[in-house]
This record gives sequence, structure tokens and C-alpha cells, in this order.
Amino acid sequence: MDKLTKKGLDGTQLKTIALVLMVLDHIHYFFEFTGWVPTLFSMLGRLSAPLFLFCTVEGFAHTHDRRRYFFRIWGIGAAMAAVEFFMMYAGAFRRGDGFYPLNAIFQDLVLLCILWQGMDWLREKKWFKGAGAIAGVVCFPFVVVLFLSAFPQVQDMPVASAVVAFLITSPLPMWTAITDGGWSFLLGGVLLYALRGRRKVQLTVWALVIFLCDFVLVYLMACRQPGFVWTQMFTDYYEWFGVAAVLLMLLYNGQRGSGHKRLFYWFYPAHVYLLYGASCFVYNVLR
Repeated sequence: MDKLTKKGLDGTQLKTIALVLMVLDHIHYFFEFTGWVPTLFSMLGRLSAPLFLFCTVEGFAHTHDRRRYFFRIWGIGAAMAAVEFFMMYAGAFRRGDGFYPLNAIFQDLVLLCILWQGMDWLREKKWFKGAGAIAGVVCFPFVVVLFLSAFPQVQDMPVASAVVAFLITSPLPMWTAITDGGWSFLLGGVLLYALRGRRKVQLTVWALVIFLCDFVLVYLMACRQPGFVWTQMFTDYYEWFGVAAVLLMLLYNGQRGSGHKRLFYWFYPAHVYLLYGASCFVYNVLR
């Protein structure tokens, strides 16, 4: 262990670990209906998103072309969100039981890239650009609400309402409406980026805040439900298991690794739709 800690894990190795854990998580996600896949797959998968987030923080900070980096993430996220939109509102391509994938982590990363760039502009004392980028992400949902309040007739117009719904689902995501990750994921991403360069402080603060959001707050809400027992925090409400990813983050040695950049970008949508298609096939066979 001491040798591993000294040598550390590079970015490629961390992403590979995250990828394997993600596949386990999604096998459970897509095939849970069969009753054959253990919940342990999903529990282990809780570590995946934090690891990918940590690697994206490092990637964004070190890339030589942030615009290209951003638009690659945005393009994949927007395309997947467009598919989700048609599944959600048109009922297209849904599994026989009505299930459809809600995998939109790239949409979270799009918003975080804008926030991170805004934070860097503020550090560079580019106040207007920095404040504008951050305010744009934070305030956009409220702008949409004000627009719909000012023009309520839009909601009664099938085409216009569909266009607005598509825009805020796919190319212009709102942090209040993303179906994957959630506000604690976004908060964690802001903290990881803001505290870069002070690894122990960075990861300690991140772990404490995520534990507060995903364990303490969830427990306070869940304990009000009839029949709730504290052990359910380990069997049902286990999103907080992701905090354990901090142990792997601590092993990061600051090196990029051997690459495989395209693999990590395109594997996500490819495996989601392959697993989803396989689950549809299995569902039809079993029903």
C-alpha cells in the first residue's frame, strides 16, 4: 500500500477504475427488473461519478484548448439529452414497462465547465465575464420561469411549448432540471475546482460536504417517513457511498497517463444505449 501511495494513480488509471465501476452500476440500473443483479453493483457504482468528476476537474484545468474540451462534452451531452427528450415526451424507444435511461451526467459537466471558467475569469479579475458566466448558469432557470410567466400562452401552444421544453432539456440545460447527478454533484464540482492545488483541503472539504448533502440531509428527510429504520441508509439510501471515492482521489499522482481520451468520451453513450437495448431484448424475452 505504501508503494502504491508513493507511486500513485494517474488520470487514465482513475478513469479506468471509474469506467469499470460505472459499468457495474449501469448493469444493475438497466437489469434490476430481472431480480438477477445484486444491489452491490449499484453500491460500488456510487464511486464512479465522483471519480469522473475529479478527473474532469483536472482535465479542464490542464487542457490546452478549453473551447474544444467544452464543446466535445456539450455535443455528447446535448445529443444524449435529445434522445432522452423524445423518450420522455414522445414516448419513443421506451422499454415495454415504460422505462427509459436518464443518464445525463455530461449535462452536469457542461454547466460545471462554464462555472469553472467563470471562476478562473474572476481570479484573473475579469469581473464582468466571470460574474456573467456564473450568473448565467445559476439564474437561467429563473429566467425561463419569468419568460413563461410573462408569456403563459406559450404553454398552450403545442409547437412552441415543445421547442422550449427541448431547448432546456438538450442544448441549454438547466441545473434544476437535469435528471442525473443533482445539485450536490454540481456543488461538489465547484468545490473541487475552487480548492485545486491544496489536495488535502480540497478532498477533505469535498468529502464532508457530500456526506452532509447525501447522508445527513437525506437521513433527516427519510427519518420522517413511517416505518423508516436507520439501516436503510446502507440498503436503500446509499448515494452517500460515493464519498469513499476520496480514497482513490488521494492516490492521484498528478499525471495524465497514457491517454485513451476518445475511449472515455465515447464509451459513456455507447455502453448506455447498448445496455439499454439489451435490457429491452431481455424484457421482451421474459415477459
